[in-house]
Amino acid sequence: MRARLIPVLVLALLALGLGAPAASGAQAGFDFSRAEVSVTGLQVPWAIGFLPDGGALVSERNTGRIMQVRPGQAPSPVATISGVRASGESGLLGIAVSPSYAQDGWVYAYFTSTAGDNRLVRLRLTAPQTQEVLFSGVPSATIHDGGRIAFGPDGMLYVATGDAGTTSNAQNLNSPAGKILRMTPEGGVPSGNPFPGSRVWSYGHRNVQGLAWDEAGRMYASEFGQNTWDEINRIVAGGNYGWPVCEGTCGNGSYRDPIVTWSTAESSPSGLAYADGALYAAALRGQRLWAIPLTDGTPGTPVAQLRSYGRLRAVAAGPDGHLWVSTSNRDGRGTPVAQDDRIIRVPQATDEGGGPSGACTATATTQTQWSTGYVIQPVTVTNDGTAPLTAWTVTFSLPPGHTVTGSWNAALTVSGQTATARNTTHNGTLAAGQRTTFGFQATRPAGDTGLPTAYQCS
Repeated sequence: MRARLIPVLVLALLALGLGAPAASGAQAGFDFSRAEVSVTGLQVPWAIGFLPDGGALVSERNTGRIMQVRPGQAPSPVATISGVRASGESGLLGIAVSPSYAQDGWVYAYFTSTAGDNRLVRLRLTAPQTQEVLFSGVPSATIHDGGRIAFGPDGMLYVATGDAGTTSNAQNLNSPAGKILRMTPEGGVPSGNPFPGSRVWSYGHRNVQGLAWDEAGRMYASEFGQNTWDEINRIVAGGNYGWPVCEGTCGNGSYRDPIVTWSTAESSPSGLAYADGALYAAALRGQRLWAIPLTDGTPGTPVAQLRSYGRLRAVAAGPDGHLWVSTSNRDGRGTPVAQDDRIIRVPQATDEGGGPSGACTATATTQTQWSTGYVIQPVTVTNDGTAPLTAWTVTFSLPPGHTVTGSWNAALTVSGQTATARNTTHNGTLAAGQRTTFGFQATRPAGDTGLPTAYQCS
């Protein structure tokens, strides 16, 4: 069994509310002193998923709607999931955007149905009334429905389920409840799962509502405890996380211990995200965002942030370089204000150090690709100088036969095989050390595996 990674003294202090350092402005790449409310008027938002154009989809638990949101704009409904039963903690829960959305257009949703189960569907926003059931029959209740869904770095879809109030479900490998499931984008059993013919990836869970991966592909999950300890777990294939025998650190070699624990009053963690070397856990009862620095998968001391917004449900690293966090003050357990529910965006921290005055760099990431095209996102533009930038330009080379078909967060033009991306009005000013991002989509000849090269920033 893995050795405990958080000292006992730290855990004891956390239990007393003394172990969490006072929040500073910047933490692990984000400046929480510059957090701002960017979206208002949502009804119990539960999950956030990003579209290739930089916009976001948000699920509303009680209405069954999927809302499209952009900073500074009113939310607009783009789909309603059929047959949602919302009661207690159940309803429309997780959503995920296909990694190949630019090619296939799929949006995935997990919800509690009027048929009495939890189930997974997918739909296209071009025909949202057509909803394909991929997996059903997950036990449901008004509590412990889990519900987070996310695509992993392996391209598989991971689904977190709760024990539905029946604790024995968690240890029963024949029940999908109390598990983290791994399945293909079509809902089937993929190769590489630990139990032959089963979607079960890990088990012994009470109520997982957060999933995240670091840059090395290590998987993490946030989990609600019963009365004593909430958890962050490092998830491995076939791992047994102990519920209902264990809550928090168990010290039993048959089960895997969490890497971080809090008292339930401090946390009740729902959404989980990873960005810039840290995990971020949104706390409902704790009414804060926990920032947990990681070093090669080993956690440092958690720091509490965003303590003035009430209950926090979802957290996601956005393609705009911001951390997106949603409130859950209208879920029947909070104290809503007129703007609730809200999405708060936290910008990246600035670094007053850096390279020569005026220097900038551009680094591109391939989000997804297929035989005849690809999406490059994010292209991260960083001010490496000591002085602010008021504008930036990124040039790069397109292979022969490649055509840019769309871009976002930049004005992009092409001359021959040279593409030029210039800042828009909202992201041209970068303080020293600050970053912004843009993205684009392109087509290429069938059989061509080439990608753009030679990114240069000026």
